[in-house]
Amino acid sequence: MIDWETGILSALRPILAAHQKDITDVTLLELYSELELAAEQKEFLNYWDVLESVVRGFGNRLGFEPTATEIRSLSESLSRWEPFPDTVTSLRKLKQRYKLAVISNIDDNLFALTAPKLGVQFDCLTTAQQARCYKPCKKIFELARERMGVSTGEWLHVGQSIYHDVIPAQSLGISTVWVNRPSPRAGAGATKAASGKPDLEVGSLAEFADATGM
Repeated sequence: MIDWETGILSALRPILAAHQKDITDVTLLELYSELELAAEQKEFLNYWDVLESVVRGFGNRLGFEPTATEIRSLSESLSRWEPFPDTVTSLRKLKQRYKLAVISNIDDNLFALTAPKLGVQFDCLTTAQQARCYKPCKKIFELARERMGVSTGEWLHVGQSIYHDVIPAQSLGISTVWVNRPSPRAGAGATKAASGKPDLEVGSLAEFADATGM
């Protein structure tokens, strides 16, 4: 729903430039995915702290010492990350026929800053902060299922990441849609690369909405 890659690149590029570090977008996104995953697999940190850990990790890997302002800047930028151009229209179309729930690897207060941009009222929200774990942890999916009160047969999980979305959802018997948007790092973007076979692959949320007949 949100153009995370543009947000990540826009926040990290000025930091790297300030320390004379020049890497490709592909390398930046791959390194981001490694650092974020490493932070999320340790003792639980709120997502704000995960993002601060990512900035420190870039410094460690690339040989520079980020300032306190730079360490905060990625977390602070999240409130400015924008939806993809097709997101709001697609969600409104889907909302006419289906209940919409969000499972988000984010903090409650950070999602609250993003929610008004999405143009719909969600029927259920489950965050990593609430579950105290990050996708692909099954606990966050199980908490969402408990809150939604639906069977796996009535649940279609739509996500951007094979690793974070498709694989864990399918392990619980949930049908999946992979929204494989264009990215400098094709097939993975800012997430861990993984192999999986979703029930449906689309290139955008608009394409998914059209596939449902909306």
